[in-house]
Amino acid sequence: MPHRSDRSPSSPSPALPSRDALAATLRAAGCVFAEDEADMILAAANGDPCAVEAMAARRAAGLPLELVVGWAEFGGRRIVVEPGVFVPRRRTEFLVEQALALAPDASVVVDLCCGSGAVGAALAAALGGVDLHAADIDPAAVRCARRNVESLGGHVHQGDLFDALPARLRGRVDILAANVPYVPSDEIALLPAEARDHEPRVALDGGTDGLDVLRRVAARAPAWLAPNGRLLIETSPHQTPGALTALTDAGLHAELAVCEDRPARVVIGTPGGAG
Repeated sequence: MPHRSDRSPSSPSPALPSRDALAATLRAAGCVFAEDEADMILAAANGDPCAVEAMAARRAAGLPLELVVGWAEFGGRRIVVEPGVFVPRRRTEFLVEQALALAPDASVVVDLCCGSGAVGAALAAALGGVDLHAADIDPAAVRCARRNVESLGGHVHQGDLFDALPARLRGRVDILAANVPYVPSDEIALLPAEARDHEPRVALDGGTDGLDVLRRVAARAPAWLAPNGRLLIETSPHQTPGALTALTDAGLHAELAVCEDRPARVVIGTPGGAG
């Protein structure tokens, strides 16, 4: 009688789905830019059909694309993003552009509420050779930011706003970028599910009117800025008057920069009323 092996025949390897098939799956799940997302997933999977299947399933379940593939494009760079960390928004590139235009010779850069460290990394890459410090209160954000910042020679600190920074930076910061949380607490539930369900509340919730953290940053910024330093904070249209008031109340000269295309708004503070 022929001997039968105890081992089951090997199952055939699954085939790599075509771009069109993957895009159809994503579109059925509600992804508006299904073709572009399919390209990113296929590239991230590096030819592994099982990885494609797993990533497509996570995306269809509502996980942000950036967390599915593990990176976000920001300022011409790939920024590593991890689950539980705020995904950098492309509109925030406007804050980086304003900082570079106002302080092209900056040598000390601080990225407060840094999340993944995208803003600090973009600034350091553009300026070259800066003393870069990024800080966040969330341990997950700090771990992620280190992957993006330390390769540029930067330092990442954990703690509450300025309390996290080395004291030697007081009065020396040329660019103080603070992409603070500015969603009013009672509007968190109205956010898209990708943000509401997959990003930490601490990175979104700005208090009753969305300006709680902004006010705290503005109040302490003058002590940390260099004489010609700049504080830059992203805000929303309806919060702009309150944000500008917070800067002037702190003794800063306050102005507003607007980009209608993205859209984006950045309030800018300069110490001593200097323009």
